[in-house]
Amino acid sequence: MIKIHLDKIMLDRQISSKELAQKVGITQANLSILKTQKAKGVRFNTLESICKILQCQPGDIIEYVED
Repeated sequence: MIKIHLDKIMLDRQISSKELAQKVGITQANLSILKTQKAKGVRFNTLESICKILQCQPGDIIEYVED
């Protein structure tokens, strides 16, 4: 199972969903889908933008956990 830790990183960086979505160039709805682990995938350019804005690595956001 893939777990998404975007909420934790956003809280640590004190950035709102609205602000992050605007800076990344995606809708708040799409960001919400990613945050709630309902996304089927994520584009590398979106992940790259998120990491650049939040100053983190992809592994800080995405984690693989065995079921």
